[in-house]
Amino acid sequence: MTVTDALLAPVLTSDARRPLITFYDDATGERLEFSGETLANWVAKTANFLRDECDLEVGGRVSVGLPTHWQTAVVLLGAWWCGAQVVEGAADVALADAEHLADADAGVVVGLSLDAFGRPLADLPPDAVDYASEVRMHGDHFTPEPVPGTAPALGDASVDQVVSTSLRRATELGYGARTRLLSTIDWPLDLQGGLVDGLLAVLAGGGSLVQVRHADPARLDRVAESERADVRLTVSP
Repeated sequence: MTVTDALLAPVLTSDARRPLITFYDDATGERLEFSGETLANWVAKTANFLRDECDLEVGGRVSVGLPTHWQTAVVLLGAWWCGAQVVEGAADVALADAEHLADADAGVVVGLSLDAFGRPLADLPPDAVDYASEVRMHGDHFTPEPVPGTAPALGDASVDQVVSTSLRRATELGYGARTRLLSTIDWPLDLQGGLVDGLLAVLAGGGSLVQVRHADPARLDRVAESERADVRLTVSP
């Protein structure tokens, strides 16, 4: 089983049409909402893109140079569905936004504009692939290859370790199917904090996430009320 199967399957079998990730960017005014079903379609498109267009195989290395964003969640889950190992540094495939493209060190480099309307990345290097332009052409369903639980998934952590840590933190934090988490914290690519507490444990517990980027502290109470968020993870001013 992959990390993605373990985290998404409970959500999709319980109520796939309820909101799973709601994304705000207070700097741009964006608000985007994704049901479990819609998010799974994006993850499947990404996994198909990585496997069929970027030639990513089980055990391949993927680097992710992206901010905390709904597309980052899609990229991580897509890579894990392919059985990939998410790493920092040299990789087989690197996915990065404009700010991090220059640091990408991979055989295949994929640029993400993170644009809410799916516009391509401006000034894409000639040898890079544009995510927004290519991913939409891939299928909404993905059949993963078998992946052993001992396979590395996040740095040196195995599939089993990522899943078990996510489930344990969901229990410790009290995340359940009714949890609606409002979060402004970042997702460093490790098992020590934000990525687990702010994303993976929410999925593991069957809850849903309201992620706010470039958060305006003066708006958070209003967002929490309108989104019916009952738990918060925020950065202290």
